[in-house]
Formats: sequence, C-alpha cells, structure tokens
Amino acid sequence: MTGIALATSKSASGKTPGQARRWPTVLFVLLVLAAGVFLWFRTPITGYAQTASAYSARVACSCRFVAGRTMEDCAKDKLAGMELVSLTENEEEKSVTARFLLVASDTARMRDGYGCVLDKWNR
Repeated sequence: MTGIALATSKSASGKTPGQARRWPTVLFVLLVLAAGVFLWFRTPITGYAQTASAYSARVACSCRFVAGRTMEDCAKDKLAGMELVSLTENEEEKSVTARFLLVASDTARMRDGYGCVLDKWNR
C-alpha cells in the first residue's frame, strides 16, 4: 500500500486560500440580506423614523426653550424605543433638530405666541 500525502498550500497567515476568501463572501451575503430586509420593510421603517424624529424635535424644543431645561436633561424624556434618535440644538435660532440615523430628520423652532413648531408645518 502506498501512502500519498496531499500537501495543502497555506498562506503566511496559516489559512488555506479558500478560508482567506470566505469572509468577503459572507460579508457580501449579509449586506445583501440587510438591504433586502430594509427594502421589504421600507414603508414602516421610514414611517416610524419620521414619526420619531418629528415627535422628538417638538418635545425637545419645548423642553429646552419653553421649560428652560438643558438638552442633557431633555434627552432623558425620550420614550422607550427612541434610542436611535439624536438631538442637536441651535441656541441662536432657538431650534432643536432630531435625526433618526440616515432615514429621517426634523427641526422644531420656538415661535413667540405658538411655542415650538415643526419647520415643515411653518409653511
């Protein structure tokens, strides 16, 4: 019986060429799946994102410029599930902008006699 040893070529990292090329394929498949899920649920995701950003901008603006609290204190008023909404204020314009990742953004401004009003409602 003759024993034939098969030699496998290994790269400098000690992995076979197939293993070294596997991670880009896995990453590509995961990105395609994530894009597919986003496209499938696009309408509810954008709806929730727009609602969350508009609500957060309006509430934070009122908290900051009507109640006179700090933005750090106003950020504590976020409802459960709104952790992805970021708040930024513009002291000069008396406005607060809320952003939900890259999906939605809304700004509310303090208006004398009206309180805080969303920009798109000002038109």
